Amino acid sequence: MGAVPDQSFGSIEDMTPPTELPPMVDVAFAIRADNVQRDCAFDLQQAICMRLPWMAEDELSGIHPLKVVAGNGPMAMLATRARLLVRVRRERAVELQAMSGALLLLSGGALQLGISQIREVLPHGTLYAYRVAAEGCDESAFMASVAQELDSMGVGGERVCGMHQTVSKGTAVQHAFSLMVHGLSADQSQRLQRTGLGSQRLLGCGIFVPHKSAAAV
Repeated sequence: MGAVPDQSFGSIEDMTPPTELPPMVDVAFAIRADNVQRDCAFDLQQAICMRLPWMAEDELSGIHPLKVVAGNGPMAMLATRARLLVRVRRERAVELQAMSGALLLLSGGALQLGISQIREVLPHGTLYAYRVAAEGCDESAFMASVAQELDSMGVGGERVCGMHQTVSKGTAVQHAFSLMVHGLSADQSQRLQRTGLGSQRLLGCGIFVPHKSAAAV
């Protein structure tokens, strides 16, 4: 389950959106860079929080993992049509959009932000997180923790664990696993996307997006 799913929110499978607008939105920036570090989550967190310090204090704000071309080297090209996606409370979206045109300095390069647009966070029966923070590389312990947190949130569905991965910079290392949850009701789907799962949202952990089908796993 290493492939990153299509993050288009235009397709909703058999789900009826709620009448009220969701409190969380994704702000999507067009981006340009010659190359970026393949593992740039810590750099992105620092660069964005320097401009918007309130994000570091908001447990619901999150920075989606940046999509880069697959490979093994430390540097990577941006994936075709890659965007910088940042999930924030709706009332904060305007502040975030003010970063359009900014140059984010990252280790080994820079990320130029272009125009932005708001993407609604809509209910979907199958959700996927590219990574969810874990205490270590023990999959059983991770899934037990996931079950406990989802149960406390009142979120059911089937859970499918993906590959173990790490996010690092210097001596700082964050373990994570990818995770799919399917068979969700509209309310459960909205709740999971609004609150996320686990910690380290600004490192791209615990942020769920719609996935077309669990059959691909």
